[in-house]
Amino acid sequence: MSTSKQTHDHEEIKEWVAQHGGVPARVKGTEGRQGQGVLRIHFPGHSNADDKLEEMDWKDFFEAFDRDKLDFLYQDKKANGEESTFHKFVERK
Repeated sequence: MSTSKQTHDHEEIKEWVAQHGGVPARVKGTEGRQGQGVLRIHFPGHSNADDKLEEMDWKDFFEAFDRDKLDFLYQDKKANGEESTFHKFVERK
């Protein structure tokens, strides 16, 4: 059985992303006057989104993450025991 975890702890998020080969990113063209754009975790070479995403530094990523009061919902393992890269951003409660 797979279980998901939810956090807004920056170090926990950075560790999960690094362990899974990801980088902080934003969707190109979504930066606004007040924001860093639509946030994503990008796994270079493992998706067809390479041309739609641009990497960003953790400082800018977490500024937007905290300003928008987001949590990071993620999964370590799939139900079959394989490593999972499932994640999404959800509203912090």
